[in-house]
Amino acid sequence: MHSNFILFLNLGGGEIALIIFVMLLLFGAKGIPNIAKTMGKAIREFKDATEGIQRDIQKSTGNITEQINEQIQEVKKEIEKE
Repeated sequence: MHSNFILFLNLGGGEIALIIFVMLLLFGAKGIPNIAKTMGKAIREFKDATEGIQRDIQKSTGNITEQINEQIQEVKKEIEKE
């Protein structure tokens, strides 16, 4: 996934090295792991939130799907009777 993201940004090796160098200058060697840890937590929380939203949507639409399937079965039965 990371390589796809880098390809999306169209970054070469030189640009990536420059970004890493600037990060080292700004945050130092001790600060980068903390930044990565914080970003990891944020991504995990975002994924958990989106999964919760997807579950809620599936729960709310699940009853509608069942009702539609029941109606389809009733229509099929009516058609078969004729």
